[in-house]
Amino acid sequence: MANKKVKKAGQAAQSARSNPYVQRLIDDEDLRQSIVQSFESARDAYGRLSNGKSPAKQLFEDKKLQKHIRETAGGVRDASVALYEAPKKQKSGGGFGRVLLLGVVGGVVALAVSEGLRKKVLDALFGAEEEFEYTSTTSSPSSTPTAGTAA
Repeated sequence: MANKKVKKAGQAAQSARSNPYVQRLIDDEDLRQSIVQSFESARDAYGRLSNGKSPAKQLFEDKKLQKHIRETAGGVRDASVALYEAPKKQKSGGGFGRVLLLGVVGGVVALAVSEGLRKKVLDALFGAEEEFEYTSTTSSPSSTPTAGTAA
């Protein structure tokens, strides 16, 4: 009978050891600290709630209780995010995306700095500007004949 219990405990330990959430809890110091802080805040909030006053009244009026509840919620949120967050993979340096981004940024800087390059790009996109002189084709109102005498 004792042998069955030992075997069952060994299987439970092996199962826990292979669980990624347990591994994350073991490896991540920030996660453990967040859990401890949220537990302490929850314990303090419970202590303030159990002093004999109306809990509904305390929730609305007790600022320290509200602070403890906020801290508890924040700690639980941080712990859950840290627990479900996948481990960060190291990316290799370089890559097509990085080269493309560098090219785009370099092009924008070159356009911002060089007036001649800006003119060439605008001419290529919209065509060259045509220069012209404006001459009026209308004459002054006193020299035009009146239209009322033709009838």
